[in-house]
Amino acid sequence: MRPVLWLLLVAALAVNVYVTSFSGYHGVDHLIGSASSGVVAIGAGVGLWLTRPARDARSGGA
Repeated sequence: MRPVLWLLLVAALAVNVYVTSFSGYHGVDHLIGSASSGVVAIGAGVGLWLTRPARDARSGGA
């Protein structure tokens, strides 16, 4: 599950860079491309955070 979430995160960031810098989209097309890749990136980030490994209580972590 985590490798798929990492893949989604990296792909969403790459799509966002493409839409922002190289696609030539303007107006609504740019907004839709950027917003959709942002939603996927945020979703993948939240999924990674929720599936992070549990810390051992003896490790001294906060």
